[in-house]
Amino acid sequence: MKIKIGLLLMTAGCLLLTLQSQAQERDDRATILNFKGIQYMSNDSLFYTNFRFRMQNRLGFNNVLDNEDNDKFDARIRRLRLRMDGYIYTPKISYSIQLAFTRGDQDFDDSGVPNIVRDAVIFYNFTDDFYISFGQNKLPGNRQRVNSSGQLQFADRSLVNSNFTVDRDFGMSFNLSKKIGQMPIHAKAAISTGEGRAALGTDNGLAYTGRVEFLPLGDFTNDGDYSEGDLEREETPKLSIGGGYSYNDRTTREGGQLGRYVKNPFTLKTSFADAIFKYQGFAYQVEYMRRDVKDPFNVVDDQFNQIDGPEDELTYAQKGWGVNQQASYLLNKGYEVATRYTYIKPHQQLRDYENQLDVIELGLTKYMKAHRLKFQLNANYTVPNGDFSNKNSGNSWGGTFQIELGI
Repeated sequence: MKIKIGLLLMTAGCLLLTLQSQAQERDDRATILNFKGIQYMSNDSLFYTNFRFRMQNRLGFNNVLDNEDNDKFDARIRRLRLRMDGYIYTPKISYSIQLAFTRGDQDFDDSGVPNIVRDAVIFYNFTDDFYISFGQNKLPGNRQRVNSSGQLQFADRSLVNSNFTVDRDFGMSFNLSKKIGQMPIHAKAAISTGEGRAALGTDNGLAYTGRVEFLPLGDFTNDGDYSEGDLEREETPKLSIGGGYSYNDRTTREGGQLGRYVKNPFTLKTSFADAIFKYQGFAYQVEYMRRDVKDPFNVVDDQFNQIDGPEDELTYAQKGWGVNQQASYLLNKGYEVATRYTYIKPHQQLRDYENQLDVIELGLTKYMKAHRLKFQLNANYTVPNGDFSNKNSGNSWGGTFQIELGI
């Protein structure tokens, strides 16, 4: 028994030095030896795995102010996921597998096939500060997308992310962490198929994505720059500034890695910049995204239609820009109050199809065990085309209650 314990501790030390074990869950790397979940290590310490699950159960309501019966109710399991992280043979070779078991999590409506696999990726650590990955995983895009959905302080990501994000893709990434003086810098780049979790084949157009982050005030506690809200109550101010660009050449989907398939491939160019600041329970983050495409209009390639199916359906890529800002403060006993403002400006070419949007949200969260067990209550007010009056029939308000539980 003493030999096994000693071997386990020695391996733990090796892992900590080699992979810099993270306390927060990250979707862009393997999270191993964090002493969470259900763990198993072989007797020879050449195999280690960590099993975890999480679920989000939700009730929601939305009402459009048009004097019609347009109330919408949302009662469902938003997410149910199983995740496995570990290493084989050596801690330098790690892996991450994540499976999804709800329809909204499987890209089913766009592809017609339940894509259960979200992540299936292998990592290799060359040094303490450089590793590569190969497989299906998140691209190094905007901060809120790379954040795990389990680390959010609102029930959902913002509409800026929904409209312009780059998502999971199959390919290879390169990840480097260095310091200039005392300032950490993280640089990430990926080459991928550009088609996302596609159930069909891919074309010869690839996606090229890069991101760089600067932390002028030093590292956040427990990787807190990728976790919303200041649950760590940073003792000194912390700031991370990031930005990047994605060039998706001849993609066959509306949103590159997401959306319906289209008949005529087009090229999407997405730029993004973001920042997050935390200090003594206060947190603020801002995110800007912009998407350009020469001609956003296309035709749906519905490969599941019958021969005598409907005529070609017009569709388009989201072209334009948006800004999201959110601020929060952690009160006593694990309560957090938060507010969020989102602004979406569609390109002039889409003004006949997409409205300018302002979204104001308020949130109250009770953290029982950090982000692993929390109760979230959100309210929102959505305003198209800048008319905030309650008399505007296009405005809508809604609310969401969600419980997140995971190990």
